[in-house]
Amino acid sequence: MRSLIDITDFSVEELYELLSVASDIGEHPEKYSDACRGKKLATLFFEPSTRTRLSFEAAMLELGGSVVGFSDAGSSSASKGESMADTARVISCYADIMAIRHPLEGAPYVASQNATIPVINAGDGGHCHPTQTLADLLTIYRENGHFDNLTVGCCGDLKHGRTVHSLLAALTRYKNVKVVLISPKELQLPGYMKKEVLAKNGMSYVETESLEDAIPELDVLYMTRIQRERFDRAEDYNRLKDSYVLTAEKMKLAKESMRVLHPLPRVNEISVKVDDDPRAAYFRQALNGKYMRMALILKLLKDAENGVQMPEEKNILVDELFCDNDRCISFTEQEIPHKFKLVNDETGECRCLYCEAKKFR
Repeated sequence: MRSLIDITDFSVEELYELLSVASDIGEHPEKYSDACRGKKLATLFFEPSTRTRLSFEAAMLELGGSVVGFSDAGSSSASKGESMADTARVISCYADIMAIRHPLEGAPYVASQNATIPVINAGDGGHCHPTQTLADLLTIYRENGHFDNLTVGCCGDLKHGRTVHSLLAALTRYKNVKVVLISPKELQLPGYMKKEVLAKNGMSYVETESLEDAIPELDVLYMTRIQRERFDRAEDYNRLKDSYVLTAEKMKLAKESMRVLHPLPRVNEISVKVDDDPRAAYFRQALNGKYMRMALILKLLKDAENGVQMPEEKNILVDELFCDNDRCISFTEQEIPHKFKLVNDETGECRCLYCEAKKFR
């Protein structure tokens, strides 16, 4: 069954198809008002969310479908100890498609391996957030008209920022995209992302701790919040939470054509005085998220009807290695097979299929 777990599950051609459909939905919503009549979307949100959950629900309702689900893990059988695999099997009996947000990395992947309906990853821990990336891509495309030859700055918590991880993976598909990584040393982009995503795909990038130095050259500034929920120690969060604040004064350093994106929610990393600047695109970005999720639901339901399957996994080691990342679903749910993808035959380097943790054979 075709699902969306990682943004790279879709080809460039499929992404352009989604962009085209989403744009058409934005311009002609009446054409799609009955497209999902009789279909049900299950929203399984084990982690708090406003925009992602409500945009999924609004998307399905505006397609003429209906929604079931929950917005709090405490109101689900997970609070009784039900596994993600069993949850996916049960929900498959009640809905036609499901969207899952979960604090454990790899949870949507486990669901997709056990469900009989399409599964959409609506964010898993600090791993990835592909539907936010769809919103990001549509916003960049509508604001700039293209993806090639852009300089994109990512600012904030790049270590735990699943939205950044997914966006960077998507941008490697396009020509001559340069990335500026703006973060404190403690929150730099993980080494595997720099090595296996950016460098491996030939993407040019630089790292800096100064937003002021980086902003003049940017075409897109992707701001993110310092995420309190990703820190084990409150003192670490409090020390880093105000590392970057985009103000109207700093916006004077930017190009007139630059656009500011943010996956939201913001805390104080963008001053409200920036909101009236025409270059502030983050609320338009939120609306674009609904259009892209509508297009995604249509695509996955169509693929399901046509029997489209996920591609076969290659170079996978099962239960040869053990993932000891306590934020990984395979570490928490003990009966899940430990799966690692061999990424370097010479060194024996492998990556956990659920959370990207590194191990060696």
